[in-house]
Amino acid sequence: MKIASIDVGLKRIGVAICLDGKIVFPQDAILRKNRNQAAREVKEFLLEWEIETLVVGLPKGGSSEEEMERRIKHFVALLELENITIAYQDEQGSSFEAKELTKGVFRHKRDGKIDSIAAKIILERWL
Repeated sequence: MKIASIDVGLKRIGVAICLDGKIVFPQDAILRKNRNQAAREVKEFLLEWEIETLVVGLPKGGSSEEEMERRIKHFVALLELENITIAYQDEQGSSFEAKELTKGVFRHKRDGKIDSIAAKIILERWL
């Protein structure tokens, strides 16, 4: 089963895939100019890889949990996915964990690497 996960942020969308049900690979993040462009690029990615299940990170806990959940579910609706199952996974702490995992490995720039490693963590939790 081909599975992908996304970590939806306001500036970048982290992406990871798992093609064998075991090993998860972070992909290049999608830089978000606006929600329609980002949704189009995510959908193209999912179709290109023939993804069957999309795991979406949702923040649990925190003061803005409801607002972020509403925004993320609205973004997922923009994807207009027909033959892809959508699952939601608690993403709490995944970005912090990604930063900790990569300390000293590469400079933390705003290129989306951390976001895609967070997406990898989200998918590993779901698996």
